[in-house]
Amino acid sequence: MFIIAEVGQAHEGSFKKALSYIEALSKTGVDAVKFQVHIAEAESSIHEPFRVKMAGQDKTRFDYWKRMEFTMQQWKDLKKHCDEAEVEFLASPFSNAAVDLLEEVGVKRYKIGSGEVNNFLLLEKIARTEKPVILSSGMSSFGELGHTVAFLKKRKVEISILQCTTAYPTQPENYGLNVIGELKELYGVPVGYSDHSAKIETCIGAAALGAEILEFHAVFSRKSLGPDASSSLEMEEITHLVKAVRNLETALQHPVDKSDNSTFQELKNIFEKSLAVNKDLPAGHIIKFEDLEAKKPKGFGMAASMFEEVIGRRLDRDLKQWSFLKQEDLE
Repeated sequence: MFIIAEVGQAHEGSFKKALSYIEALSKTGVDAVKFQVHIAEAESSIHEPFRVKMAGQDKTRFDYWKRMEFTMQQWKDLKKHCDEAEVEFLASPFSNAAVDLLEEVGVKRYKIGSGEVNNFLLLEKIARTEKPVILSSGMSSFGELGHTVAFLKKRKVEISILQCTTAYPTQPENYGLNVIGELKELYGVPVGYSDHSAKIETCIGAAALGAEILEFHAVFSRKSLGPDASSSLEMEEITHLVKAVRNLETALQHPVDKSDNSTFQELKNIFEKSLAVNKDLPAGHIIKFEDLEAKKPKGFGMAASMFEEVIGRRLDRDLKQWSFLKQEDLE
């Protein structure tokens, strides 16, 4: 299981805060810390509308992206800090210029955001790096996604696909957990889940359904500013999530053979029961259902599972209340 915590823009343009996110997330057990690389001039324009506009913030969306930028050296320092913290530095580029930047920084793979699935110019740029791609399917139909997968496969790109619902925060009826299996069947590639629900059970459910990659937004506090804060997980939640998913991963790697219960024989002897009578019964009495009880341990009377064979049979001797019922007690 490859677990990605996305910082996105939670750093609010602060390099020190970005560093602190790496430090905190490295302690949660995630495999990768992901950022987004926005280069305003290459990606946006003054005409771009806000997705979420915060009062008192940037005048335009272009201004917002500008404020989110880091210098090349700062990106290299973030990558170095990830290396030192033993988490993978991962990033989503939103322009060809951002790919050039990430190539210089030195990334192992690329994450494609939902809005870039139809950006074949960007996909071509990334394909030419010959590095693996994790593709988020949030805003794409199967038809659109199929074109993108074909485009990348033709270029021999190693692909993984994430089921994702582009809604912030995503409500349970829109999780689309069923799509995990459908994507595997359609494309025959590793499939994962990118979450915006701000709930740990969503990724746990995805892991149980076969997701091989998990991604979610991370934030120090959901009360903080930022367009993704309300759909993010906090540090303590991420720690719990990672532990739960690692346990599930172990469980899924060790299937249990229910056809063989030999290892439980000692416990079965303790917990399973023998037939007994629940009242004093005289010799000659014909056993009825109402006369029977099952008592521990197994092996001191007939097995409780044999009660139907006993009903209607005649006792060969007197039995005291709570005595075990044995085969030799019956005519």
